[in-house]
Amino acid sequence: MKEKITKNGIDYVLVGDYYIPDLKLPEEERPIGKYGRMHREYLKENNPILFNDLVLSCRLWTYLADINEQAQGRYSLIVEQMKKAESVTEELKQNCQWEWIKRMNSIHNRAEEIVVSEIIFIS
Repeated sequence: MKEKITKNGIDYVLVGDYYIPDLKLPEEERPIGKYGRMHREYLKENNPILFNDLVLSCRLWTYLADINEQAQGRYSLIVEQMKKAESVTEELKQNCQWEWIKRMNSIHNRAEEIVVSEIIFIS
């Protein structure tokens, strides 16, 4: 059993002759996904102070998982709104598949661009 002490609210474990902080990462089960990874790279490059603060406070994974969920929700909403506004329906899909594919690809690309500019590339 490792010897432990607590000072200033921080647990320390004896390793060899030295006491080192007994740090534990939070139990986060959610994936950070595509948008979380994109935002992580953005933070590393453009806001290293926030990135380091999140890493050192063990909040980075939770923060990125939240960003990913927010971005995915916004993306889905934008796609549905554009489909409705541009009359991209299941009927079009059945009658003219190539037109439906062309329009859906356009919608997906524009929705992705909006999400990335609104959520991912901000500080």
